[in-house]
Amino acid sequence: MNLIRKGHRQSHRGVIGVESAIVMIAFVIVAAALAFVVLNMGFSTTQKAKTTISAGLGEASSTLEVAGKVIGSGHVSAAKLNYTAVPIKIASGGDSVNLDDATAAVKYLSNSISYDNIYAGTLTTTTQDNDDGTADGQWLSLEEASESAKDEGYISDDPFEADGSSFPATTKAYVYWTVNDNNNEILDQGEHAVLAIAYASADRPAALDKVRAEILIPTGAALTIERQVPSITTEVVDLG
Repeated sequence: MNLIRKGHRQSHRGVIGVESAIVMIAFVIVAAALAFVVLNMGFSTTQKAKTTISAGLGEASSTLEVAGKVIGSGHVSAAKLNYTAVPIKIASGGDSVNLDDATAAVKYLSNSISYDNIYAGTLTTTTQDNDDGTADGQWLSLEEASESAKDEGYISDDPFEADGSSFPATTKAYVYWTVNDNNNEILDQGEHAVLAIAYASADRPAALDKVRAEILIPTGAALTIERQVPSITTEVVDLG
């Protein structure tokens, strides 16, 4: 009888041990599943935070940058500027920018005037053929671009005509390309463009005036260009 009881107790303890093992395995499986969920949520949150930070940095930094010296076309006898030209390009690592007048704008301020948007658009095809009879959408000078801008209707009069005494009816800005890969209105990496501002007669800046232009684009911060006009003693004025 004692042997029977002893064997019975051992059998009972064996069953309890198997049940405990099963419960422990179940706990381990549940804990592993919970750990996976927590880790997955952590990775997801980290990725969202990274995306948000990247988007914030993209909006805070400008995609455009000034690509050289800002110049002006001066009217020496009047001691005023007829034109301002700002070379621009895509900043290193930046995305392409659509410069169509439907998506971009140019704000202009000086000592005496302020305009919310003077942007007329972009020049994509030259109206003057090259030596080989083609139009490649690239301009070698501000004077050539000004002629095309008049032909396109962006400005009413060309300041380079009539010995610099012909001015647009209103101050206007437009973009033309000096390096153009695809003849569209999107500024890509490797392309170079110029923001040209043609001044109406009454808006022409004089020496010591401060001129400020802001290029507002669909994504990224606006590019702000601010210069003080020096004494105008030559037709080409270096604004720095």
